[in-house]
Amino acid sequence: MDGNGRWAKQRGLDRIAGHREGAESVRAIVRASREIGIKYLTLYALSIENWQRPKIEIRALMALLGRFLKSELDEMLSNGIRLNVIGRIEDLPKGIKRRLKQAMDQTAHNRDMVLNLSLSYGGRDEIVDAAKRISLRVKEGALTPEEITPEIFSAFLYTHGMPDPDLLIRTSGEFRVSNFLLWQIAYAELYFTTTFWPDFRREQLLAAIEDFQQRERRFGMTGEQVAFARKE
Repeated sequence: MDGNGRWAKQRGLDRIAGHREGAESVRAIVRASREIGIKYLTLYALSIENWQRPKIEIRALMALLGRFLKSELDEMLSNGIRLNVIGRIEDLPKGIKRRLKQAMDQTAHNRDMVLNLSLSYGGRDEIVDAAKRISLRVKEGALTPEEITPEIFSAFLYTHGMPDPDLLIRTSGEFRVSNFLLWQIAYAELYFTTTFWPDFRREQLLAAIEDFQQRERRFGMTGEQVAFARKE
């Protein structure tokens, strides 16, 4: 969700104002995703590298997150949305961790949509954490190196039990994935837009999905094989 700071700068506002408007886009995109039947939505809210930003900005981001969790809980409950968090949750402030746990516990029974908040997240760190957990299982004798497959490895990632993403959207005109879901996006379609995140709302989401729907996803097969598989 990139471009909050540049959106604010264009308007002569401070970066915090951009983050506040970005939070409105979060609400809009979560609501639109639920309405059109998206089952899994993952929002890259805070990377591990983002902790290097000025402390005043980090405090503002945590405050916005806290307010979001409080204000949106009722809507998540009434719309069947289950909240989940991926990343190194232990890095977050105690108050935020408590609110996250409460929201996750209260929405745990919801089945219509999963909202993943990616917090203190890094794709390389996720892969390293998975490798450490697998190594421990091997050391304990519960797993052998020969048994490790891509499917087994995926089971040790933060996103275990969830499907890989079909579509990755990057806002603000940046053409990189910035250490996000590096394992999981192996076959995801990538969509880049110059729209800053605070201006990314339902209309922009639908445009991205429409673009996605025009693509042929072959997963290593030929177009003819894909067409035949669809007929079957």
